[in-house]
Amino acid sequence: MTNRIDAFCQAGALTVGNRLLTPSMISTQANEYRNNSLTSGHRACRGCGEALAARWAIDTAMRAAGGQIVVANATGCLEVFSTPYPESAWRIPWIHSVFGNTPAVATGVAAAMKVKGKTGIRVIAQGGDGGTTDIGLGCLSGMFERNDDVLYICYDNEAYMNTGVQRSSATPPMARTATTPTLGSSRGSSPDIGKSVPLIAMAHQIPFVATASLAHLADLESKISRAVAIRGARYVHIHSPCPLGWGTESNQTILLARLAVQSGLFPLFEAKDGEVADRTTIGPRVPVEDYLKIQKRFRHLFRPQRNDEALAAYQAIADYNIRRFGL
Repeated sequence: MTNRIDAFCQAGALTVGNRLLTPSMISTQANEYRNNSLTSGHRACRGCGEALAARWAIDTAMRAAGGQIVVANATGCLEVFSTPYPESAWRIPWIHSVFGNTPAVATGVAAAMKVKGKTGIRVIAQGGDGGTTDIGLGCLSGMFERNDDVLYICYDNEAYMNTGVQRSSATPPMARTATTPTLGSSRGSSPDIGKSVPLIAMAHQIPFVATASLAHLADLESKISRAVAIRGARYVHIHSPCPLGWGTESNQTILLARLAVQSGLFPLFEAKDGEVADRTTIGPRVPVEDYLKIQKRFRHLFRPQRNDEALAAYQAIADYNIRRFGL
């Protein structure tokens, strides 16, 4: 009987944090260097993609920066569930800003560290899609344009979940939200509006832009590590499924993240100085329908009758992404 640990390696499986992997393949979440920057006791919903993403991203940043980071956090779900006054689940230097000025606050922190000569301290700003794609976009664009030495991380759960699941500019087409209902003639969010902040960030030609997924943990950690090491403005956009807002089971979060990538709806890529430098090919491709049909926010596309025209339009979006990014 072999005693080699890699004899039991499940690298081909989709297991997260498997402690039977070889040392070179073990993630931050499965070794003694894991930091628990966002520790237990917070009040996120079960299966919260944002909580998982923040935990993995900030733990990775802590390791990459040797424990020397300061985080500015926008108002939103992440801030509310992690810091119910007077408690906090954060074990790092952490600053709460208002909804729209987190990039500016982080820029100020980075400037202060520079003046004090503390160049080894890395500054991170983070927020949800509402505070990033909508309310904070002006400050974020300014941070990009000035090439401020800040890593901005967006946890994209595709709506204003903390205030009642209202539509944001990151809400996907035809999704049901509190402000885009599916009653009468209304069919959810408009199919023709929305924005891609990763592409907006690339247009600023900043040093580093990347998208990441909870279903590709090694890729997420690798991108955060590289982003921490770079100087100047950096942006990482993490797809973060929300069971409450999407109408899914709490145990489907990683499945949803995986299907979004494998269908082509959420392309994983990396850009340097405004140009795509790398991408993650999707392997076995799945129909967009497999991703949509398990979410109640898209139930109207299947009931009371199937909307083939809408589903074809969604499939066309995924097909375009696959061609555009060479997936």
